[in-house]
Amino acid sequence: PSGRIISGPPRGSYWRYSEENFKELDADGRIWWGKKGDSIPQIKRFLAEVKAGRVPQTLWPYSEVGHTQEAKKELVAICDFEDSASVFITPKPTRLIRRILEVATDKDSLVLDSFTGSGTTGHAVLDLNKSDGGSRRFILVEMDEIVCQNVAAQRLKRAVEGYERVNGEKSQKVEALGGGFRFCKLGKSLFDETGNIAESVSFADLAAHVFFTETGVPIPQRATGRTPLLGAHEGKAVYLLFNGVLGDKRPAGGNVLTSKVLASLPAHHSSKVIYGEGCLLSPQRLKREGIVFKQVPYEIKVS
Repeated sequence: PSGRIISGPPRGSYWRYSEENFKELDADGRIWWGKKGDSIPQIKRFLAEVKAGRVPQTLWPYSEVGHTQEAKKELVAICDFEDSASVFITPKPTRLIRRILEVATDKDSLVLDSFTGSGTTGHAVLDLNKSDGGSRRFILVEMDEIVCQNVAAQRLKRAVEGYERVNGEKSQKVEALGGGFRFCKLGKSLFDETGNIAESVSFADLAAHVFFTETGVPIPQRATGRTPLLGAHEGKAVYLLFNGVLGDKRPAGGNVLTSKVLASLPAHHSSKVIYGEGCLLSPQRLKREGIVFKQVPYEIKVS
């Protein structure tokens, strides 16, 4: 279109289309001549015509996926930073992470970011879900508590709920992306250096861990230490004998499953999983009572 004369295909190559077909494609808007209209012509292929999708390009220009300055401006707009100079040195633009997610995930994928920083990955997941109707979830890990609370969590909350973007004297309402997230803090280690339950671990802490690893769901309510029955899930009851929960305050009092201890447990008329330091009941008795015994600390899962 610019008037540039193209001599022909390189040596060893050939014209892919006849002159007649080429003119038809050009008339139909199916030929790309470059931004200035003087590039070597290429055939346009629309995504709807490619059944298997398209192969991602190796080079992603900043015009498509953003750059560091754009990422800093995003943070200044959504978080309580005074200016871009006080923001992270190398934050990632949301458009870049979204492109990666488009290439690497399905609509129901679980995305893990072990170095969350400013929370761009979570923001990109929310943005892509809203765009394509996906149900992707994310797990974000950040060891700096200040960054986690004041930057990542704040950013995600505002992205979920919507916020006002201020530019000089003007403000613009940014639409809510929807979704949500749960903020959790890493607790102390359950085990000491010898592999035993650490002295600082409370009954409630161990109970929450045991119930979750045994059932895959959170404990129904925080354990008080007044009963060894932690709760039931899908017909299976979970008990924990620990720290004298049955009233015997000796270091190991009541932590061993005996006939007397079994008789004092709150009743449950289905299968039972009982955690304790030891078991004096025979395998035949355990089977007859529908009990699976797991020894503390050796049979406590760590993940």
